[in-house]
Amino acid sequence: MVVSFDRVNHDILMCRVAKRVSDKRLLKLIRAFLTAGVLENGLVGATVEGTPQGGPLSPLLSNLLLDDLDRELERRRLCFVRYADDCNVYVRSERAGKRVMEGLKAFLTKKLRLTVNAAKSAVARPDQRKFLGFTFLLGAKSIRRAVSPSALLRFKDRVRSITRRSRGVGLDQIVDEVRRYLIGWRGYFGFAETPSLLRDLDCWVRRRLRCFVWKQWKRSRTRFAEMVARGVKKDLAAKAAGSPHSHWRLSLAPGITIALPNSYFDSLGLPSLGPRRSTKPNRRVRTRTHGGVGGVGP
Repeated sequence: MVVSFDRVNHDILMCRVAKRVSDKRLLKLIRAFLTAGVLENGLVGATVEGTPQGGPLSPLLSNLLLDDLDRELERRRLCFVRYADDCNVYVRSERAGKRVMEGLKAFLTKKLRLTVNAAKSAVARPDQRKFLGFTFLLGAKSIRRAVSPSALLRFKDRVRSITRRSRGVGLDQIVDEVRRYLIGWRGYFGFAETPSLLRDLDCWVRRRLRCFVWKQWKRSRTRFAEMVARGVKKDLAAKAAGSPHSHWRLSLAPGITIALPNSYFDSLGLPSLGPRRSTKPNRRVRTRTHGGVGGVGP
């Protein structure tokens, strides 16, 4: 459930603030923040309701106003989690969910004069909803935190934007920008319990970078020379350099992955999002019987 704060009543909000703040100068400053207006098409329009979207004070004010909602949910002994205007309530059945949804809508409308964002609110299973970029994967015996599909789309769109060839910048700058974005993204979504997904994203990011380098080399002669200089056999380099396939398809070609291994991007400072797959060959273990004594072979 998402509460719409573009219709917040200023008087009700300031009443909640005044219960906690006694300094009149600070109250006057907060009121001025709420009524400062918005700039649209070069003109400033007055704001008589709502909190400024993206304003640094808005999350704090929303918590003050929605404290009554938290107390109401606790009074009903419901399991819930809320951050600012985004709130998830967990019940045992769809029927109970619809009943709770209607009751909370009435509570927010009558007592706090708030409206629920119908487009972003629904009664559904936890694995069909998202909260702050996360969702749940429901297994037979476990429930795991996962990155929501919309957050993954935003991640890929951002990396595509950074690694597009038309930017006219070098690989070092591209890797530096990707590195800073990955560190921030990992710091937030590293909480997910899906290591295989993080490994797949790692592979995808490095494939994007290989594609970027392959485009930079441009001519077949340059591509052949670069791969040979990086230890690729001539026949394998010639096959990749003369291939008519797309850049994206060739970014998985053996010659290119040998010329641009993960260790190369590691040396440029590119971090990993998750644990790497082991590159060591699996050792087959079997038991031999010789003279009545068991042994372990390679």
